[in-house]
Amino acid sequence: MFQTNAYIDGQWRETGKRFAVVNPATHDVLAEVADCGAVEAEAAIAAAHAALPAWAGKTAHQRGALLRRWFELMADARERLALAMTREGGKPLSEARAEAAYGADFVDWYAEEAKRAYGRSIPANAASRRYVSIKQPIGVAAAITPWNFPMAMITRKAAPALAAGCSFVVKPPSQTPLTALILAELAQEAGIPPGVFNVVTGSDSAAIGQVLCESDLVRKFSFTGSTAVGKKLGAACVASNVKRLSLELGGNAPLIVFADADLDVAVRGAIASKFRNAGQTCVCANRLLVQEEIYDAFAETFTAAVKALKVGNGEENGVEIGPLIDRKAVQKVAELVDDAIAHGAKAAYGGAPHPAGANFFTPTVLTDVTPAMRVNREEIFGPVAPLIRFKTEDEAIAIANDTPFGLASYLFTSDIARAWRVSERLEAGMVSINEGVYSNAFIPFGGVKQSGLGREGGAEGLEEYLETKFLNFGGVS
Repeated sequence: MFQTNAYIDGQWRETGKRFAVVNPATHDVLAEVADCGAVEAEAAIAAAHAALPAWAGKTAHQRGALLRRWFELMADARERLALAMTREGGKPLSEARAEAAYGADFVDWYAEEAKRAYGRSIPANAASRRYVSIKQPIGVAAAITPWNFPMAMITRKAAPALAAGCSFVVKPPSQTPLTALILAELAQEAGIPPGVFNVVTGSDSAAIGQVLCESDLVRKFSFTGSTAVGKKLGAACVASNVKRLSLELGGNAPLIVFADADLDVAVRGAIASKFRNAGQTCVCANRLLVQEEIYDAFAETFTAAVKALKVGNGEENGVEIGPLIDRKAVQKVAELVDDAIAHGAKAAYGGAPHPAGANFFTPTVLTDVTPAMRVNREEIFGPVAPLIRFKTEDEAIAIANDTPFGLASYLFTSDIARAWRVSERLEAGMVSINEGVYSNAFIPFGGVKQSGLGREGGAEGLEEYLETKFLNFGGVS
């Protein structure tokens, strides 16, 4: 059973219109959800603004205790959350269960981190003065989240916001709103006060986004999604009232395999990174750079592993690759593969849609890919692994950095000096050495260049929702 109305000011709000939430694997309609617009967005902001003083006035220990209860309810509802994510987003149930735990971890982490919003005492330049800085909640925070991680992308923003003393309004994606509404149910059950956590569902992202960006009551805006959309939303936030921004945008992650790497470790890491959520993650390996001495051996071993991946409905046992989110996504992936093959790449495996259904694409390995091909330069967001040959370390770094994006990167090597050297030269906000999956609640997650602004997770994530205020005490002596 799913809640299907928006959650505003502690109430389940109906609207005159509804929109369908569809299972991308089966095309079944899961629910008809309240289709909010600007009016409901304004109401949610007003509720958050009204709730802010009392919430900010609670002690960090009190806020932390409520977050802890929310986390406990999420842990108890893990299977329900996982099933919702699989049915509305398509990811395999094993991955959805992992996300349910991962998403809850943010709430657990910030329930404790709320107590560590430290200020500091600053040595003054006169005996009659005392200098102090303190941390205060920035105010009402608003967010727009993506469909590929329908739970974790909300909790990664909401948990630090609430921990800091901010109230929160989120617009979840129209493809996957049901998980967000379950989180709202659990927040209500946990005793989080009305207006502190609000969920505005809707199919008109532009109308809702405009309200969130331009409202004078919203002091912080966070967005995860494409760079093109992020630029527009960021510009609107700055032009309207100079909001604080967190933007986690597009990626084009390189995964570099050096000749001295453990081949089996590199293949396992590449599979884990590239094919998680059918390649629909912003940090998945978008292009695989393999040193020429081991290129053929890696391609053979990697292709065999890809052939073994089970494709199907995420609720079926053993499925590792689910559907893409919709047919438009399938068409984009097919275009990139066709373009690569037309320019000389070879499909070692796959290269076409999968017979499991209209939204499925066969896990694909492309060899003889060159840096000039679109599949190297654009974010694929699908189960396609382009293999690019390189000769030297400098060449690999040059190819890896030749992109306007800089979110994640990966490298595999047994040389610790090379690991440090290459990590420092890669233009990315995050570098993973000899592992394909690394995300958790207590690391600073974010990118450089056109991959975004700010960091989510860890102590840095809390700072994104705090203002620093300086206090000067004169006439002390």
